Amino acid sequence: MTSPTRIRGPYHEKRLELIRQLRAKGITDPNVLHAMEQLPREEFVQASMKVRAYEDTALPIDDKQTISQPFTVAFMTQAMGVKPGNKILEIGTGSGYQAAVLAVMGAKVISI
Repeated sequence: MTSPTRIRGPYHEKRLELIRQLRAKGITDPNVLHAMEQLPREEFVQASMKVRAYEDTALPIDDKQTISQPFTVAFMTQAMGVKPGNKILEIGTGSGYQAAVLAVMGAKVISI
């Protein structure tokens, strides 16, 4: 699994709390949880939404688009059973967060 440098900073504790919430909601795949712990979701949302980046809710990113709720991202990714080297085509990229989660897990992602 590819792993970016662990990100610490003003949102680190919020990110860890989100991971705890995802576990409590039944997300058990350690690779999914690890990928989402590593990625700075605040970098995938509008500046005005950074403070809300780790709420388990969809947030606006552009005209009539949203970044998916973290639980939705985790649930779908866990259901896919992603393995390193899997080839995945994502259509409707939006913020790029889902594609980034898959890439951190070692998937080869094409995202449009």
